[in-house]
Amino acid sequence: MKEFDIKTKIYFGEDALDRLRQINYKKVMIITDPYVISSGMIRLVEDKLKAAGIEYTVFSDVVPDPPISKITIGVKALQDVCPEAVIAIGGGSAIDSAKAIKEIYSKGNKLPSLPLIAIPTTSGTGSEVTAFSVISDPEQGKKFPLISDDMIPEEAILDVEFVKSVPADITANTGMDVLTHAIEAYVSKNNNEFSAALAEKSVEICGAFLLRSYLSNNDIHARTKMHVASCLAGLAFNSASLGINHSIAHALGARFHIPHGRANAMLLPHVIEFNSDINKHSKSKKEYLPCVKKYINLAKMLGLYNFNEITTVRALVNWIQFMNKEMEIPTSISQCGIDKDEYMSCLDELADNALKDSCTATNPRVPSKEDIMRILIDLYD
Repeated sequence: MKEFDIKTKIYFGEDALDRLRQINYKKVMIITDPYVISSGMIRLVEDKLKAAGIEYTVFSDVVPDPPISKITIGVKALQDVCPEAVIAIGGGSAIDSAKAIKEIYSKGNKLPSLPLIAIPTTSGTGSEVTAFSVISDPEQGKKFPLISDDMIPEEAILDVEFVKSVPADITANTGMDVLTHAIEAYVSKNNNEFSAALAEKSVEICGAFLLRSYLSNNDIHARTKMHVASCLAGLAFNSASLGINHSIAHALGARFHIPHGRANAMLLPHVIEFNSDINKHSKSKKEYLPCVKKYINLAKMLGLYNFNEITTVRALVNWIQFMNKEMEIPTSISQCGIDKDEYMSCLDELADNALKDSCTATNPRVPSKEDIMRILIDLYD
């Protein structure tokens, strides 16, 4: 028996942030990152809480790839305040931090899980609707995806005011993260009709609006659409999970601090080639792997349908490479300025960490360690 559930109530459209004036909590803690404070975006939230007479405390000791040490500090801050709910404002790092902090706090004190309201300020992670939180351990050079239904936010507020001024490079990285979430969920072993519908719509929106969103932060319509696409992709992979694109990206991010969305974008053409067993040298076959049909479906949605299975999958790969180049995303590890000898010396460790990642279990094609290493080698140049 399969199950599909959407726990998070989503508020979107004009004046979505007004939802904060309606929440039934007297005391909350805001968990955010320093940029949300310095940019003044925090005031958009504070003004709503003040108008509703809600007491709040701000915790902003959040950094990218949130390490265990910062989560511990956050738990202590939560214990000092004892709020009725948590409001997370920021990108994936802030929302993931809030999830882990409130989960550890609740379990450590044997309390019911604190309600969480997530307000994303980037259109990328989909963390506002998922059970996932990715935490890093810098000493071991690893990232750990935590998974618990108790970490799914009760509410998500999608307000375009928070993404109007996102710089082009971050828009590119997070936008390709959305696309990767949708594609991996669509071909996942755990995919279902409901997750597929959400993933398809997300891919369709990316095809129409990602490049527009990158080219101009004044294109509010495009940015609104990508904010919704991010949430749709999050709902899709929360149900279906992901694959080795994310497993390898987690390993690369932990070791070389490549932004997560950028790592996903760089890997995506290579992973599609591996999963489909189709590359530029392929010839026609009588039978193809099951995921090939799914990649073809997505290619058709993007207007890329070609002569046959091989040319259509190749068209999808070429389109992704085109998008990366148009948005000035590196296409190889060497373009990231990482030393080749250092990189190659880590291949064994990177492959091991990727294989152990929880996302690997739902990849449509079972990879060996040698397969992961080959992808990593091909990714360098």
